[in-house]
Amino acid sequence: MNQWVDIEPRHGEDPPRRADTHCVGVLRRIAGARIRWCGLDSLTEAVMLLVSELVTNAVLHSGAKRIGVVMTLSHGFLEIAVIDGMPGAATRRESDEKSESGRGLALVETVVRENGGAWGTSDAGAKTWCRLAVPEEPEP
Repeated sequence: MNQWVDIEPRHGEDPPRRADTHCVGVLRRIAGARIRWCGLDSLTEAVMLLVSELVTNAVLHSGAKRIGVVMTLSHGFLEIAVIDGMPGAATRRESDEKSESGRGLALVETVVRENGGAWGTSDAGAKTWCRLAVPEEPEP
């Protein structure tokens, strides 16, 4: 999967445009459909959650005009990359129960770990990626 959307960069503390927040759901559903099409139904929920969190991060924090989601399957792993082309690595923040945001990357970390994978950033932070182990199919 290689899907890109154009967005309007945020200015200051202004909320993102409705159309830009809508693209999060669109990319999430496309990723879920692609995973099911590939026969990886057991990863559908995890992939949809990861795409949602990583794209939301890019919309809210990157200042990018274009965001891409690229998924590849190789050597027993599914890699999901969200590319915004903007420098500045995504970092996990500590949040407490009263915080209204800041839990996304902690959630990403947990889901990735539960699925035998890892996550990180590359290209000076222009890409945030995660890798999930593809479950082995039971033998007939």
